Amino acid sequence: MILDQIIGLFSNDMSIDLGTANTLVLLRGKGIIINEPSVVAIQQDKYGRNNILAVGHEAKEMIGKTPGNIQAIRPMKDGVIADFDMTEKMIRYFIEKAHKRKSFIRPRIVICVPYGLTQVERKAVRESAMSAGAREVYLIEEPMAAAIGADLEIKKPHGNLVVDIGGGTTEIGVISLGGLVICKSIRVAGDKMDQSIVDYVKKKYNLLIGDRTGESIKIAIGTAVKLDEDLTMTVKGRDQISGLLVSVELNSEDIREAMREPLKEISDALKDVLEITPPDLAGDIVENGIVLTGGGALIRGIDKYLSELVKLPVYVAEEPLLAVAKGTGRVLEEIKLLRQVIND
Repeated sequence: MILDQIIGLFSNDMSIDLGTANTLVLLRGKGIIINEPSVVAIQQDKYGRNNILAVGHEAKEMIGKTPGNIQAIRPMKDGVIADFDMTEKMIRYFIEKAHKRKSFIRPRIVICVPYGLTQVERKAVRESAMSAGAREVYLIEEPMAAAIGADLEIKKPHGNLVVDIGGGTTEIGVISLGGLVICKSIRVAGDKMDQSIVDYVKKKYNLLIGDRTGESIKIAIGTAVKLDEDLTMTVKGRDQISGLLVSVELNSEDIREAMREPLKEISDALKDVLEITPPDLAGDIVENGIVLTGGGALIRGIDKYLSELVKLPVYVAEEPLLAVAKGTGRVLEEIKLLRQVIND
């Protein structure tokens, strides 16, 4: 214990929210120092070797715009590692960027992962971080990190329900006495909403757009409920019949219809969790309500939409995009909390 504390003085311990859409890195005592897209751009040389061209913001700008010898890859898909090698390179890049200088003691790292990760996938995440230079690696599950980051009283014998809508997965967890009592992870979240918008625009307007445009539409005019006044946005793309470049004006009602199915899947998963919640904890949730975190919590009216379906109060956490990262960072700061909530 004392040795750990001494080592900690000389080690730049950090926590990583390894998300499908974005990766956030917190340095102990300094807070969030990196918040970048989980994207890696690689360039193939004349010998067929892949070299890292860019990571993060710069790499995301290249999606859908690269020549044949360059690829922009999202190594995380649906909350899990889709490309082990690229994930390792991405983690290494963020660790080195966080350090800026070489520390003579390798860092201890806490990484947030989806609840539904298999043991094989957990091992892959851990090995990626170890290969990238970690001294020790701890994994914490997203619903727990989200609850801690949303300032819920997780240690008390009270039921709290958190819904974290990320890029690749939606995590729903009932938490009491510092542990997950019930948890459900579905691979329906922000990315599926983006794809639903792309498909809807193609079907209704014969317009071909990319995933990045789908995401921009969701952020600009996406809504889960009918608005008093429709929002509109002009979208440019290729007409799939004529092949010409055209513009179409979309409104928020279009996007509400486009996102209907993924939103229904999230609400159905929430109902499933509520149905199997023990009665005493259910009573606490009726009193405390449901807390939303993650980027999906920023969709207009999603709290009202879910509240109407489950007949319970639903609240959006303060800074929902940062809740998981802040929770992971707090676990790193408090060693007792680390030992209590790590399910590793």
